[in-house]
Amino acid sequence: MLKTLEKEDNLYDFIIIGGGATGIGIALEASSRGYSCALFEKSDFTKSTSSKSTKILHGGVRYLAQGNVALVREASIERGLLRENAPHLVKNLWFIIPTAGIKEEIMYTVGLTFYDMLAGRLGLGKTTHLSKKNTLKRIFTLNPNKCTSGVAYHDGQFDDSRLAINSLETAVEHGAVVLNYANVIGLTKNGKGQLSGVTIKDEETKETFSVKGKNIINAAGVFANEVLFMDDPKQPKVVAPSQGVHLIIDKSFYPTNDAMMIPHTNDGRILFLIPWHDKVILGTTDTPVEDTALEPKPTEEEINFILKTASRYLSKAPTRSDVLSVYAGLRPLAAPKAEGKKTKEISRSHKISVTDSGLITIIGGKWTTYRKMGEDMIDRAEKERKWNHIETKTKHLKIHGYKKEVDYKDPMYFYGTDKGLIMKLIKEEPDLKKIISKKLNINKAQVVWSVRNEMARNIEDFLARRVRAQLLDAKESIKIAPVVAEIMAKELGKTKKWQEEQVNRYEKLTTSLYIVK
Repeated sequence: MLKTLEKEDNLYDFIIIGGGATGIGIALEASSRGYSCALFEKSDFTKSTSSKSTKILHGGVRYLAQGNVALVREASIERGLLRENAPHLVKNLWFIIPTAGIKEEIMYTVGLTFYDMLAGRLGLGKTTHLSKKNTLKRIFTLNPNKCTSGVAYHDGQFDDSRLAINSLETAVEHGAVVLNYANVIGLTKNGKGQLSGVTIKDEETKETFSVKGKNIINAAGVFANEVLFMDDPKQPKVVAPSQGVHLIIDKSFYPTNDAMMIPHTNDGRILFLIPWHDKVILGTTDTPVEDTALEPKPTEEEINFILKTASRYLSKAPTRSDVLSVYAGLRPLAAPKAEGKKTKEISRSHKISVTDSGLITIIGGKWTTYRKMGEDMIDRAEKERKWNHIETKTKHLKIHGYKKEVDYKDPMYFYGTDKGLIMKLIKEEPDLKKIISKKLNINKAQVVWSVRNEMARNIEDFLARRVRAQLLDAKESIKIAPVVAEIMAKELGKTKKWQEEQVNRYEKLTTSLYIVK
């Protein structure tokens, strides 16, 4: 990627700042239409918000309750397209709502039936009313005092950082240049005050270089304000970040393949219990925050809130010592014009704006609509530039790794067709078959594959985002960190000192942020 960028005559149609869901969707859209594009991420792809979602692809049941039918319909359609385009990463999941009384039974059954209808032919299945007996049969660790019956509906589940990697690979296959650890530290302008490129700092070598572009896209998520201030320090803030926290617990607390949605919590949000990679996700909170950080810290209040709410619904309640990992992410919500709005009331729809110098900024949105966000952004850029419109190619574009028939019991299912290539690697180098974590089913070959094919540059990239060890079991990920460092050092030509530094840094980060004390 760096060698491609070093060509002095490179002038890209699009330069994209930000390697999260939004930027990746734009790179996929631009490259598939035939435009030249370069995407820059200051850390690792999806390091921040986009690897720390609730792992649900959904229309948004509660947005329907708020009357935002257009947003729900758009997201429901996108959910269906993603299921078709990346079945190795997106699965159809039953969600069960325990209801209390006839009023709730009717309300949720009618509301969710309408929710199903909005997706049309791309719907995942029909809502079903469940008796109390059947609700408890499907969720047998549910506190029987917490339901008189249940309503079961369908939504999508996925692996966020894996979808990111495969989407980036798809964009690269269409000609995109993508680079992590490439920090945009400045914007360049021509004599007329119009943006003409960016200045990049390579975070590994600390060297700087310039890249020229016709359109500069600000897709920096919660850091969008910082990019706007590079363009004009007087720009108003456009992002109101909100923090969401999730806990990971063992499946023994919730041994079912169905997810559960708790519709009423003390802070007005919905709480989910979701089976994921043979563990269970509990979340999420919604807390407004002032400061943005790559690694936001979960608060005591948020952790206690989730555990307390879950304990009311589960017959076997998880305690702090049962939490395998805790993770926090920031949502880049559009800043409300009216002061004092709660973040759960702020629109999740995306917004696009253009400054006088030509910086195009996109904020808001969510993983479910990342493809549509890319489509809307490139449409807007074509309009601004008065270019001939090229129709979107991404609605039915198969994502890298596409595999129609998926065995979710296979611990390597999320690689899709790439699994065959990893097995070929093992055949060529038999030592790579060795398991480095029985708990998480991780082998040596996966580490090598991530370096050679998925741009993993350090052990955190691998443990946190190429496989999900840091989120699934933080302590186990620390335990295998030295082995991962040794394998990566050999692949990258790094020293023993590098290995030690990597392990120390990873252990410090994971212990301070991902382990509940």
